[in-house]
Amino acid sequence: MKEIRQYDVLILGGGLAGIYTALKLDSNLKIGIYVKDAINKGSSNLAQGGIAGEINSSKEKKDEHYEDTLKAGSYVNDKNAVRILVDEADDALKDLISLGVKFDVDKDGNLIKTLEGGHRSRRILHAGGDDTGNHIMSDLRNTLYQRTNIKVFENEMAIELLHQDGEVKGAIVINHQNEEIYILANKVVLATGGIGAIYQNTTNEKFNCGDGIAMAYRLGLKIKDMEFVQFHPTAFYDDKMGQKFLISEAVRGEGAYLKNIEGERFMEKYTPLKELAPRDIVSQSIYREMYDTFSDHVYLDITYKDSDFVKNRFPTIYKHCLDYGIDITKDLIPVVPVEHFLCGGIEVDLYGRTALKNLYAVGECAFTGVHGANRLASNSLLECVVFGKRVAEDINKTKDQCEKINIILPDMKLAKKKYNFKDIRQETRELMSRYVFIVRTKDGLEMAKKILTKHYKNLLKINVLSRYYYETLNMVTVALIVINQALERKESIGSHFRID
Repeated sequence: MKEIRQYDVLILGGGLAGIYTALKLDSNLKIGIYVKDAINKGSSNLAQGGIAGEINSSKEKKDEHYEDTLKAGSYVNDKNAVRILVDEADDALKDLISLGVKFDVDKDGNLIKTLEGGHRSRRILHAGGDDTGNHIMSDLRNTLYQRTNIKVFENEMAIELLHQDGEVKGAIVINHQNEEIYILANKVVLATGGIGAIYQNTTNEKFNCGDGIAMAYRLGLKIKDMEFVQFHPTAFYDDKMGQKFLISEAVRGEGAYLKNIEGERFMEKYTPLKELAPRDIVSQSIYREMYDTFSDHVYLDITYKDSDFVKNRFPTIYKHCLDYGIDITKDLIPVVPVEHFLCGGIEVDLYGRTALKNLYAVGECAFTGVHGANRLASNSLLECVVFGKRVAEDINKTKDQCEKINIILPDMKLAKKKYNFKDIRQETRELMSRYVFIVRTKDGLEMAKKILTKHYKNLLKINVLSRYYYETLNMVTVALIVINQALERKESIGSHFRID
């Protein structure tokens, strides 16, 4: 017999976008949050640098944030969305504080602000020095657990969305015992995060497989601007494949220099903004420098700064590097660009609504248009709260319409077999890292497409009830979307760089 649960609102994802949306929903609504892994994992928890936004600032300062965001995104951003992002940042940041988030303050109790690449002034709030995401999420989870109308389920992965007569009705999830559960809901919010798992090296957790995007794609929803994959310029370099430790943009914001393996600063060769250029420019410059010097990494140098300042400002980074025998107050930090953030995603309007009735998307899986071809540093957490609040506002308007759901449940004939898709996953990551990385060519993209299309067709021939199968299917699905849209956009712009 099928297990069926029902909520007024179903939220898939437990990062900042998912949790903040839940906290802004009416307290009379019955809400279920389903998290693929543990709720204390994910990209929101890993964010180091901070959250951008002008708080208690003039219109002129907000206009500067608006212009910086457009410039970083190569002016292909949705201007209305960017306007909303910067204008509603003040209220969003104050609301985070009211919900218990404790940002760093000086001895007089004033909020401390830092600078990052692409920003013309200090407008980035941080917490725990360089542990912002972890602090924000911990504080919000404490508030979340006090809400009796919200229930959290961990280690339960959504595999398909339920829909009928042109509107979403819920989702099918797999629990940790590999059993399918049918979750019915009047409203569904996708907050499933990014796609880092399709690359060999990423700052993301290994379970970021683009699940929400793939589920939306299977329903025929429009997925947009997937070619704009942002590569963070400075992940900690080591010789292992997989998740990489982030060396925050704020390190350069506080004055660190980039040097090649010969100890020479090089950013001034590529841009007058030097180390404070937007991420696409810095990543591409590092890639060129590594090519020219026959190396596989470069260095960050913050040794000329006061030792106590560095330790107090970047305690997380200091400790991590020390574990590898590197004292960042004395030694250069080896860094390399890796996959970091997806600027595209599921197309939504300014209230997070998709083309399917009652289905919303927010956070990294959503395409709001605010980032354009390259995200401005620390705008990602801001996007989560600004548009999460808007999603909640839209749902709250129709809270009285939540009712029992009538739906004919699909009879999914799924085999419970322990198939091994390791080779497909590995080849997907190798192809994306070789041909769909910082520098791309038509021949390389077409080669990757040919191989992954074969894997995709083979995966569709089998139906296996397992998280491992659906993760693999989702990885190949989103990889092909990235490749196809990269082939369609022939000109180089932002984080999409073609050399043919």
